[in-house]
Amino acid sequence: MAYTVRKPSQETGASTVTVDEIIPAGKSWSAVVHAGRYLSIIDLEGQQGVDFLCYNADHPEERYHAPNTLKAARNLRLTAGHTLYSDIARPIFTITHDSCNCHDTIGGCCSAPSNEMLYGVKNVPGCRENFLHELGRHGLGRKDLVPNINFFCNVPVHDNRMADSVFVDGLSGRGDSVTLQADMNTLALISNCPQLNNPCNNGRPTSIRVLITDEPIVP
Repeated sequence: MAYTVRKPSQETGASTVTVDEIIPAGKSWSAVVHAGRYLSIIDLEGQQGVDFLCYNADHPEERYHAPNTLKAARNLRLTAGHTLYSDIARPIFTITHDSCNCHDTIGGCCSAPSNEMLYGVKNVPGCRENFLHELGRHGLGRKDLVPNINFFCNVPVHDNRMADSVFVDGLSGRGDSVTLQADMNTLALISNCPQLNNPCNNGRPTSIRVLITDEPIVP
């Protein structure tokens, strides 16, 4: 299937698109989203896990902090109206639109070591390696890697325990999307998950689309 990618700064209705990119399955992406602008992530085919991290672009020692975010949300699953908080309890992104309502905050990212630990497969890199690649592009590294959000991923928790497989089939459909507004100049990192050893990508990793706009776009 072919997708049209707009050129930067193209006008779309009342909004200016500065980034519109297709991220192939298994690949990574990063960009600075300036305060007030919107980042939209679109699951083009459905059931595709999208690992996500964010940092203060001006002072990256301030970064996404799962405990603060979950304490403020009072929920393990984030959706529209929830805010992603930093380690010093400042808002980084606010979710303004969510058509899926199923995003994991506790499963973390896959990696070559965890793939061997959990599934017995060797030398199979994952989202951790993608994150490290993108962090390196911005002068950051392993010490800056923290637990992440998994958009469009389903990690059920029942009676204080996870399901036996941890990740189960995602609930997102073709074209589902999530949009976040930056509360500060924010460095956003994405790993479009390559995982084949659990159901998070329905056994078939696919492409996603990412947009940065000055007004919210609901696909």
